[in-house]
Amino acid sequence: MAPGQKLYPRVTVKKIVKAHSNCNVSKNVDVLIFLDYALFMQTLMKEATIEAKQGGERGITARGVRKVTADSLAKFKG
Repeated sequence: MAPGQKLYPRVTVKKIVKAHSNCNVSKNVDVLIFLDYALFMQTLMKEATIEAKQGGERGITARGVRKVTADSLAKFKG
């Protein structure tokens, strides 16, 4: 973590999730949310890389990420 950067307060994350879901949340829900987010970003970048290679591009572009976002989100819909 970069110097001067603070972690997001765990209690705040739990309150936000509880307010949106209207149900009780577990003690480590913030950790699970972060891990799910990290896995989603990994999948998104992998799919965008494949899309870029198939399109003959040199690297990942915003257009390529937009193309694969819907499919990646569908995989993580719970």
